[in-house]
Amino acid sequence: MTSLLEIVRKSTEYLASKGVENARFNAEWLIGHALGLQRMQLYVQFERMLLEPELEKIRPLLRRRAAHEPLQYILEETVFSGLRLKCDRRALIPRPETEYLVELITDRCKESQPAAILDLGTGTGALALALARAFPDARITAVDRSEDALTLAGENAASNGLADRVAFLKSDWLSAVPAGSKFALIVSNPPYLTEKELMDTPAEVRDFEPHAALVSGADGLDDLRRILRVTPEFLSAGGLLAMETGIGQHAELKKLAMEAGFPVCESVQDLTGRDRYVFLRAGN
Repeated sequence: MTSLLEIVRKSTEYLASKGVENARFNAEWLIGHALGLQRMQLYVQFERMLLEPELEKIRPLLRRRAAHEPLQYILEETVFSGLRLKCDRRALIPRPETEYLVELITDRCKESQPAAILDLGTGTGALALALARAFPDARITAVDRSEDALTLAGENAASNGLADRVAFLKSDWLSAVPAGSKFALIVSNPPYLTEKELMDTPAEVRDFEPHAALVSGADGLDDLRRILRVTPEFLSAGGLLAMETGIGQHAELKKLAMEAGFPVCESVQDLTGRDRYVFLRAGN
């Protein structure tokens, strides 16, 4: 038998040797998951001796992470804006940058909360569900062209007690949204990478997350162009379109917004000081 502390040490060394960043953090999460313990509970059990059946649960998880499968996919969940979301290869892993988009949106809408919200490309349902909690009186529609992603988002809505707050619809952006529908708020975290940019991402992203949710044409703007072209007819007077985008795209996006008829296009930086979000207001 080997102590829990020794397994943590050996697991950390193993993951580090495979180029996994934050190896100790990853090792503790995986070991805790295998043993049914919260990560911080490990610290009070470091002297505990592990039996072979327990080690057999830990080893395959470590091998998966050593192959650079994302930690969230192995744990099968992540936390986003206070929500615990099921997370697997059916959709992108929700990221802190998108959590910050939720904060920016709620700050801009605190004086006049939106009655109807549309989430384009919902994936895990992260944005739609976070906004459902933030705006309890809002009617929310979440669309995705992936049936698998919609199933995952529905599972997350149910597990968070929000199934009656969000309507899910299979749609290639707004193509299946009923004509004449109006929304005070439309949100999206669409694909915005080029193939070259994808190849430069870590293996966790490049080899495991769905490419269709990451790459958007030769310049990364194909889906953003489609969204900007169509959303004006679905926004209420003075309605807000809020999107996460690529950090080098904002000059072109402002031009496209003007061509689409948006009178206001605001570029907003993320917490690292890079242009990450655009907020566009429809005319009155």
